[in-house]
Amino acid sequence: MSDQKNTMTNKPTDQTKPTTPTTPARPAGRPMHGPGGGPGMLMPGERAHDFKGSMRKLIQYLDKYRWLILVVMLVAAASTVFAIFGPRILGTATTELYQGVMRMIRNDPVGVDFTAIGNILLRVMVMYLISAVLGLVQGVLMVLISADITYRFRKEIAHKINVLPLSFFDHVTQGEVLSRVTNDVDAISTTLNQSLSQIVTSVTSVIGILIMMFTINATMTLIALTIVPLSLVLIRLVVKKSQGYFRQQQQYLGFVNSHVEEMYGGHVIIKAFNGEKESVDKFDGLNGTLYNSAWKSQFLSTMIMPIMFWIGNLGYVGVAILGGYLAIRGQISIGDIQAFMQYVRSFQDPLMQIANISNVLQQTAAAAERVFAFLAEEEMAPDTEEAISKKCNACGAVEFKHVRFGYNPENIIIKDFSVKVEPGQQIAIVGPTGAGKTTLVKLLMRFYDVNSGEILVDGVNIQDYSRETLRSKFAMVLQDTWLFNGSIKENIRYGRQDATDEEVVNAADMAYADHFTRTLPGGYDMVLNEDASNVSAGQKQLLTIARAVLANPDILILDEATSSVDTRTEVLIQKAMDKLMKGRTSFIIAHRLSTIRNADRILVLRDGDIVEQGTHEGLLEQNGFYAELYNSQFKKAESEVAEY
Repeated sequence: MSDQKNTMTNKPTDQTKPTTPTTPARPAGRPMHGPGGGPGMLMPGERAHDFKGSMRKLIQYLDKYRWLILVVMLVAAASTVFAIFGPRILGTATTELYQGVMRMIRNDPVGVDFTAIGNILLRVMVMYLISAVLGLVQGVLMVLISADITYRFRKEIAHKINVLPLSFFDHVTQGEVLSRVTNDVDAISTTLNQSLSQIVTSVTSVIGILIMMFTINATMTLIALTIVPLSLVLIRLVVKKSQGYFRQQQQYLGFVNSHVEEMYGGHVIIKAFNGEKESVDKFDGLNGTLYNSAWKSQFLSTMIMPIMFWIGNLGYVGVAILGGYLAIRGQISIGDIQAFMQYVRSFQDPLMQIANISNVLQQTAAAAERVFAFLAEEEMAPDTEEAISKKCNACGAVEFKHVRFGYNPENIIIKDFSVKVEPGQQIAIVGPTGAGKTTLVKLLMRFYDVNSGEILVDGVNIQDYSRETLRSKFAMVLQDTWLFNGSIKENIRYGRQDATDEEVVNAADMAYADHFTRTLPGGYDMVLNEDASNVSAGQKQLLTIARAVLANPDILILDEATSSVDTRTEVLIQKAMDKLMKGRTSFIIAHRLSTIRNADRILVLRDGDIVEQGTHEGLLEQNGFYAELYNSQFKKAESEVAEY
């Protein structure tokens, strides 16, 4: 991402994983269907805090497509209207056939008028064909609109991530951000792709079918409509009973997935500490609850369609009895009865769809609310128009002037920090945990802006540089290596995208990574897996150093780069870093004080202030805080050797 220097080697590891049954997993927000693919009732899911406000923002976001959406609605309505007229016209064909048969019984020479029937069927065929073509046009248009909106949302979210201050990610997990890009955007896209046109077709169908039914016979229509309140009451009872099970199912599905992911990622530790039984017992408990809620929710949801069919059949019985009676009395034709029966059957589907859509819109509003809230987050201060955007001649001078900073303004970490670093100096930063060592580096890279004071790089305030230009001066090699899923060559080239293959190999050679790389299957073209576990920790660190070598920075930042490797690899890494630091200004954050003896200056921090500074020997002679830290490590090492 553009807001991060491409030579950073720290890999984010936070993941959103519910560990106890208290955090519900968010429902996917998609409609469920009854047996046979028919529409079923959507179970209630996450609701928006401000439904009207969220839908208003979404409608405003869709303003770009207003004319296209209007066309879609008109096409969808027209397609539905053509489909609605079909049964009525087919009924006239049935009536014509019935009358023809009756004429044949009476020995009427006219008999069955197949020409008239053929013309009627041709008209129906044309109407259904037009309806299908219009439906296809509507579907294509909605796919294009929803795809473009999905693209716009994800593009804007990706851009937003680049311009958010790092302080935002201090309190929001990566999983939460990922949910915006995937689940929430997908929920909005699905609604636009399916539900928007479905609203039009369903409402048009209900109104159109009612009109056609009343034009056939008002009494039969009133009898048919009695099934609506009865079905709504029964379905409401089923939904009310099942919605708790559906929520529990979604919740425990998240718990099971989280547990499986956690156990899979830590299976070596689980086996090492004999934790298999505890893990299985916990899984059985979660899975048992998921099983009970799943079968109950699914059983209740499958009851909806049989209930609807049963109630619908009651309506059929009433309509058939009345229709037969009216036909005997000559008040209605056979074809009209046939058409009416088809309309009664078709009348239930749009009602179910409208009920479905009401819940879908609630979940869509919730998804839109989360997306718009994310897009409305406060961004970091943009680069000024006068910001230096070209890399100028640099020597690597750095100066902190009375810097004051706290992640929370009420809790200041760096109180009054001042230091001047000459070009090419190796500066070690030491101190206890929480002293502000890593914070200084973050301020230097302008991941955070100081509360007061200023930081100068080559005599220029870092806020006068564009962030891209400033960070192009630095390379970082951290304790937690970051390599992505790709070839070794691609991972090294991440330090400078325009580097040639020869430059990549030379950088690896300088970092002592060339030899082991050539021995790997595929050499520089070997693909590292997702977490780069197919190379050792030391090899990963050497590759990140090769990446920094290739970047050829003015200033180097090393944060305990040798703390997690074996002694032999540590020697190689130290040699590689010595090569890399030669002639460059370097900041070395160290916990093992034995690794910084040759530093030009050591800054000793405590509670955000420099309490001592000098060379290794000079600080030991002062017998102050640094000497206390150093001797405590030395004594610890001696005691460990003695115990061994």
